[in-house]
Amino acid sequence: MANLFESFQFGSTTLSNKTVMAPMTRSRADQDHVPTSIMADYYAQRASAGLIITEGTAPSPNGVGYTRIPGIYNQAQVEAWKPVTEAVHKEGGKIFIQIMHTGRVSHPLNLPEGAEVLAPSAIPPANTEMYTDQEGNQPLPTPKEMTTADIEHAIGEYVTAAKNAIEAGFDGVELHGANGYLIEQFINPGSNKRSDEYGGSVEGRSKFVLEVAKRTVEAIGADKVGIRFSPGGAFNDVNPFEGQEETFFYIAEQLKALNLVYIHLVDHSSMGTPEVPVSLKEGIRDAFGGTIILSGGYDKAKAEADLKAGLGHLVAFGRPFLANPDL
Repeated sequence: MANLFESFQFGSTTLSNKTVMAPMTRSRADQDHVPTSIMADYYAQRASAGLIITEGTAPSPNGVGYTRIPGIYNQAQVEAWKPVTEAVHKEGGKIFIQIMHTGRVSHPLNLPEGAEVLAPSAIPPANTEMYTDQEGNQPLPTPKEMTTADIEHAIGEYVTAAKNAIEAGFDGVELHGANGYLIEQFINPGSNKRSDEYGGSVEGRSKFVLEVAKRTVEAIGADKVGIRFSPGGAFNDVNPFEGQEETFFYIAEQLKALNLVYIHLVDHSSMGTPEVPVSLKEGIRDAFGGTIILSGGYDKAKAEADLKAGLGHLVAFGRPFLANPDL
């Protein structure tokens, strides 16, 4: 029987067990997206996880999207994250920060002054609203289609955020390529209608994520960079698409060449979205050839069964960690 509580060698780091605390948005930062002291308590209480992945954290003002989510794009935020990482390390834990640029899943009322709602194409998410402190739930506006200069700038923002994360004491970063945010907006042909080098073909739609990953690896090292995908997911009007297996297998092969420390696959079917086919999960696993984190509606029995079957190497738990800090 596979044992969740066995240690695991994770890049250059040894995890005390195979459980991962999944990233979960909390909106407990302040209005300037600076982490608050309660966040150090929250994560330290859960440091018995083999690995903690933080809530989605903005790499730039343009990437904030939501009210009161934390950022990692200025020095005040870096300094405010330091007590969080110190508290987790004091308890013997390991912690990666999830870098989340929301792209078109954003509202101007939630953005700092001068920031813009950007996306691969000028297509708003259908039937999607976002909470704002000023006016409650609001429909999402049509985003500005990113120029090549905007794209280059955004890639640089991920890289700077990763460097800031290491300065703040994080053990690594997770690039958020799931749930309909900016990276997945480029990957998915429903949200990416570009006709330039960043659109159209599998290679074109994959170019943004691969450039972000490559330059982040160059900046902080491959053993400190993971990525999260939700293939087949249906959040924020990014839906399953024809040819998604070919697309994700290609991306996984390219990430293998970059030696990323892990791919984190989330299956949201427990929340009512279509189940991700096992063949898709297995294909990504085989194409990548490295550590796979499984996520989505797991309990101990299901987790150990999937580990034993070789579907993945680590298992992430979300809601159980909220109610049980010592899960």
